[in-house]
Amino acid sequence: MVITRRLKYDTPRLIMGGIDIGMSKEVKILGLTIDAGLTFNSHVTGACKKAIAIYKRLARSARVSWGLHPEVVRSIYTAAVEPIVLYAASVWAPAVDKLGIKKQLNVVQRSFAQKLCRAHRTVSLHSALLLAGILPLDLRVREAASLYEAKRGAPHPVLGDREIEKMTRAVDFPHPAEQQTLEFNSLVDEEQYNKHASNYDVRIFTDGSKIEGKVGAALSLWDSATEYTSKKLVLPSYCTVYQAELLALQRAAGEALSSEKTTFGIFSDSMSALQTVINPASPHPLAVEARNALRHCAMQNKSVCLFWIKAHAGLEGNERADCLAKEAALRSKRRPDYDRCPVSFVKWRIRMDTVSEWDA
Repeated sequence: MVITRRLKYDTPRLIMGGIDIGMSKEVKILGLTIDAGLTFNSHVTGACKKAIAIYKRLARSARVSWGLHPEVVRSIYTAAVEPIVLYAASVWAPAVDKLGIKKQLNVVQRSFAQKLCRAHRTVSLHSALLLAGILPLDLRVREAASLYEAKRGAPHPVLGDREIEKMTRAVDFPHPAEQQTLEFNSLVDEEQYNKHASNYDVRIFTDGSKIEGKVGAALSLWDSATEYTSKKLVLPSYCTVYQAELLALQRAAGEALSSEKTTFGIFSDSMSALQTVINPASPHPLAVEARNALRHCAMQNKSVCLFWIKAHAGLEGNERADCLAKEAALRSKRRPDYDRCPVSFVKWRIRMDTVSEWDA
């Protein structure tokens, strides 16, 4: 197959073993149909046929006045139809500007939008989309393509001068034989906390906070019964509490690594952050750094234990870390300690731009 949009050419003749090799007009690679003119008409037509086949089966059990609940139809549309149509959208996104492609996408979407809002067949496409609360497919294709470009680090208006948070590559993980098995214990009340607190030379309480659109994190380090030092960490407003909690855990592991003490208890009220840190397959950069620090602690014969504690349960160390995190968010004016832009923020900004384009 010869791929070109404008160049005119004489059809080449290929002979192998005395047999003529014919030229193909399209080829399918990893589910993406590529045609000789890079129009992607065949790919879109095939995807729309699959989506319409789903609709035909759905139409037997969902009518205007009876049948499947609209939320069930929405789940089918979101989980099955949209992924089929949006597959490899970053490749063929420019094709949605063509009228023929838009018409095919509209035919698919109108059918499902009608079922979602339980409207009659005469309803217009845009009215059905508004009532159903779904975006036009051509805009969703552009949205998916924009998100892909942003994730791979390409310059994007949404990012500006921000750097997106990239996941750690699998090849950069430690060798499986060197990985440490991590776990954390849950302390649901003060009685359980008191049983463990006295077992460690240093207790490190971590917390993250987002208040009034500002983000901060903090560490509070305690010896026997008093706080001997603390650290405030600043993050930009576009960061999440989840990132703040992970940053605090990563810095806590770093404190344990650099300390001369030998036993440490790290206490966090974020279950999700702890689960990310102990998961050896998690590629989050902060979690990877935390695991590496904990692994080096073990190599130095240091004992570091992770604990989940209930937030706002009256534990002095946790309340102190919470107060410090809020102070870091509201009062600190220095350069951020971590400024990677989360994918969730990029998704939100792209969605806002998509909605604005639809409203225009």
